[in-house]
Amino acid sequence: MTVPVIIDTNVVVAGLLTNQPDAATARILNAMLAAAFPFVVSSALLAEYRDVLGRPKLGKIHGLSLEEVETLVVALAQHAIVLQPVAAPPAPDPGDQHLWELLAARSDLILVTGDKRLLGSDLRARVFAPGQFMAG
Repeated sequence: MTVPVIIDTNVVVAGLLTNQPDAATARILNAMLAAAFPFVVSSALLAEYRDVLGRPKLGKIHGLSLEEVETLVVALAQHAIVLQPVAAPPAPDPGDQHLWELLAARSDLILVTGDKRLLGSDLRARVFAPGQFMAG
């Protein structure tokens, strides 16, 4: 897929936590690390990746140290297109307003997420579940 993609933090986390290498989320995370498709981040989204992956409870599950989390986030950032978010209408999930603002930055962007509120939004033509994206 050549359309630039925003990958929600929940997809990155699920890709890291799954023990199924063929799971869509694992394939997405591996593809991001291999720069297999263009993906977009903002400084806020990178900070969220770092913050969420660095949470102690998640650390006990994924087993990465804070230094390893930082290495992962830096590796993702190296392959990403960094965009500045723009003003956008309220997101269906207020905690994901930064994703909505990033999605509004360019009309050719799509969002890959596991968040049901975002998947069911008015912008659902631009919002895909991980399995839909990988099948696409």
